[in-house]
Amino acid sequence: MDDTMKKIQENLIEIEIEAENFLLARQQMVENDRVRNGNREALTALRKRARTTKTSVPSPFESIMKEIEGMGSKPLVKEVCATCGNHDSTEKTWMMFPGTDIFSRIPFHAAHTILEKDQGRLDYDANKLQSFVKEKMFYISEKGALADKISPGVLRSIVTLKDEVK
Repeated sequence: MDDTMKKIQENLIEIEIEAENFLLARQQMVENDRVRNGNREALTALRKRARTTKTSVPSPFESIMKEIEGMGSKPLVKEVCATCGNHDSTEKTWMMFPGTDIFSRIPFHAAHTILEKDQGRLDYDANKLQSFVKEKMFYISEKGALADKISPGVLRSIVTLKDEVK
């Protein structure tokens, strides 16, 4: 085999490896989105149970100002959870831990805190996978300029070659 054919073969092998990495990353993105949607649905269910929305719970500053106007004997700073609001945070709720099939009854506040942290990690992983996919697509498109060097007829014949024993 001469040098040009070896070089073409090496380029094709390299492109195929990168394309496989690209396809694996895209599949991982799909799985990641499925888990993210499940987490989002669980967080929405917890907010409905607590009868709050992301914007319905007052900020800590608003609650401090209302308390200052009222009685002066209360503590100056009061933690206000954006998901719990005035809901009893010690109330137990059932939760299946991510990546397992174990159900556990844990406090409401702990359940939504775990889900929110997991959602943040999944968002970070999704952004990382998206940048990886973009990088691989750019690399493949840069390497995929074989049509300029090889005529489409020759490329078609390479693709349809079959190894037959005579």
